[in-house]
Amino acid sequence: MSNNVVKYECAVDADNIVAVDMHVHLEVDSCGHKSMPADIMAASSKYFKTAERTPSADAIADIYREHKMAAVVFTIDARTQMGHLPNSIDDLVASCARNNDVLIPFGSVDPRTGEDALVEARRQVEELGVRGFKFHPSVQGFDPSAPEFYPLWELLESFGLPCVFHTGQNGMGAGLPGGRGIKLRFSNPMLLDDVAADFPNLTIIMAHPSVPWQDEANSIATHKANVFIDLSGWSPKYFPESLVRQSNNVLSKKVLFGTDFPLITPEKWLAAFANLPLKDEVRPGILKDNAVKVLGLAASTERGSQAEKVVQHA
Repeated sequence: MSNNVVKYECAVDADNIVAVDMHVHLEVDSCGHKSMPADIMAASSKYFKTAERTPSADAIADIYREHKMAAVVFTIDARTQMGHLPNSIDDLVASCARNNDVLIPFGSVDPRTGEDALVEARRQVEELGVRGFKFHPSVQGFDPSAPEFYPLWELLESFGLPCVFHTGQNGMGAGLPGGRGIKLRFSNPMLLDDVAADFPNLTIIMAHPSVPWQDEANSIATHKANVFIDLSGWSPKYFPESLVRQSNNVLSKKVLFGTDFPLITPEKWLAAFANLPLKDEVRPGILKDNAVKVLGLAASTERGSQAEKVVQHA
């Protein structure tokens, strides 16, 4: 891997894509280093019945380019909790930079590293050009509402970039003794309500249907203008009924297409999404338009006409 720093510049043309997948994992870097320990990788592959767990960034780009979609790509820095260094953020950004027509890099820092997390977050924004951040409170082992992490949220709020936080059930550690020490309570969306209230200019994306706390997530996203929900990690056919119902009305501008690729493929997610009882006018927002606004991409002139086609042809 080159020591030269590559800074990302986004070249995604919102007019020429049909959807934005807000939740895609890059689990391996160009040196072959995996994002998580081997037992975690194996258990999550079994849980999600995933055939290909570690596609390269270039392979991911080819898949999304073929589908005329953009994808937000990230990894998770959980070095303290997991005792395992993450795959390279610099490598991830460089991979997205050479595929900047379809890939959008989010950064990640381990909040438990204290001041080092602040320094690294600033570096990722100013030197690498990341377009947001990904956090997994359960896998990283921290309570996002704890005051010790507020300096980090204050810094990220100042950058004006969105932050994705895992919420709800965890596939990571599922089936392992003690869930591999991963604590579900850190993924209760109510912990993010504190953060959203205290940092009103920080855009928070609650990742996944937040089972078993879906009603809490719905309430927070309804109440807080700066909070959104991505629909990744579950096949739409298993979405809680309350999430589907509210996505049709009060949350229609607050929910975002996401797969959790490579754990769930766009094809499988979209095929199930097509069968949800959603209004035709709601679908384009979920698939693309809401994400375009959250990510600050160029506004689409066709307002989702292509997004409707992707559902029809899924």
